[in-house]
Amino acid sequence: IAMIDLLIKDLEKELTEAETEEKEAQADYETMMKESADKRTADSALLTEKSSTKADVGSELEEHKEHAASAGKELMATMKYIASLHAECDWLLQYHDVRKEARTGEIDSLVKAKAVLSGADYSLVQTKAHSFLGRSP
Repeated sequence: IAMIDLLIKDLEKELTEAETEEKEAQADYETMMKESADKRTADSALLTEKSSTKADVGSELEEHKEHAASAGKELMATMKYIASLHAECDWLLQYHDVRKEARTGEIDSLVKAKAVLSGADYSLVQTKAHSFLGRSP
């Protein structure tokens, strides 16, 4: 009988330990489930926030791409205009002497025409030295 009492005590002790371990495991499980639920909630909120941020950044990127495209077109138009101005300036520089000589000749002709109208006689005046048969003197 003492042995059976000892076995009953051991069995009761083991049952008590098992119940205590099960209660602790259940409490740990409930804590883990609560923490997991909180983490899922936080992760869901973070995912929503990041999705919103991604959408905002995407729209800003599109705006920047459009701005870059319009700035590129404006730059090309400006470069084309500068090239046309450069060509015009090159032409003016290239023919400056010719135009200056033509203006000088025109001014000289106007002065002579004015003098003729004022009564001067240029009929006997030699304006250029001519050589006989194109020979130089």
